[in-house]
Amino acid sequence: MKIRAPCKINLHLEVKDRRPDGFHNLESLFVSLAFGDELYFELTEETGFWALRLAETSDSGMESGDFTGENNLISRAVSLFRAKTGFNHGLKCVLEKNIPLGAGLGGGSSNAASTLLALNELANTGLSEDELLDMALSLGSDVPFFIKAGMDKTGKNTAALVRGRGEHIIPVRLPPEYPVLLVKPPFRSNTTEAFAFLSQYRKKNTGFNAGPTVKPCPEGLDKAWASSPDQWPFFNDFLNILPKKEIYHEILRELKTMGALFTGLSGSGSCCYGIFNDVKTAQMAESTIKSRKIEKIFTRLTFFLAKIPNQY
Repeated sequence: MKIRAPCKINLHLEVKDRRPDGFHNLESLFVSLAFGDELYFELTEETGFWALRLAETSDSGMESGDFTGENNLISRAVSLFRAKTGFNHGLKCVLEKNIPLGAGLGGGSSNAASTLLALNELANTGLSEDELLDMALSLGSDVPFFIKAGMDKTGKNTAALVRGRGEHIIPVRLPPEYPVLLVKPPFRSNTTEAFAFLSQYRKKNTGFNAGPTVKPCPEGLDKAWASSPDQWPFFNDFLNILPKKEIYHEILRELKTMGALFTGLSGSGSCCYGIFNDVKTAQMAESTIKSRKIEKIFTRLTFFLAKIPNQY
């Protein structure tokens, strides 16, 4: 079985109060992109067998230490699915990894969600969406969004308001089909460290406010989508507090200079993005960045995912 695992960007990310469980409440706007990884699953005869391999065509700059081990979210998803369902059939997986690591694009979360969705079909267990969402949340805060999108056969859940720690997902209408240029600098961002930086910053700056008070809601988004992206009111609380914020701001300034109407940082970094009005301008911006031949910088021109996620 082949299944696709799209990435996402956060058009908006507001970090709110810390919860009793140690997580933060979030107010975020997720949009899936027509770019991602591919996973190939195969059942084997050996009971309980599990093997995970990186495809030779993978293009994410991964090192072997990034991929092997029990902490890989695909392996964790397989173990969790086995524990919850008793499914013990032998299983192989080949991952074609395209989404860069530590980018804030949700690659690992999307891989985990796609694994649960694939196993639910391969094992013929018939788990409900709610059962899959419960498992997904135990794997990571972003995983339920990808489950919700992958379970929807209409493709309507490729954009959503995500609240709480990721368990409250409200599907919303997609923005118009603007080109999206991803630009990741040659370093990764650690989510745990990013939240620690944010907490430290807020302790020292009690009056801190990252941007205008914005409460995204389905009705308000209809108004936003009707306007030009340069009028969108969204922001990311991490952008101005991370240690490498100067690098992010430099990339965002360059993207705007090259014609981007809206720019942002996805998740807690390190991938930035620019939203353009037309493909030609976005292609010229991508070519300009690539022509500089900066080692390990990642660029990819894509679009909002308007189809069923696993069939983009």
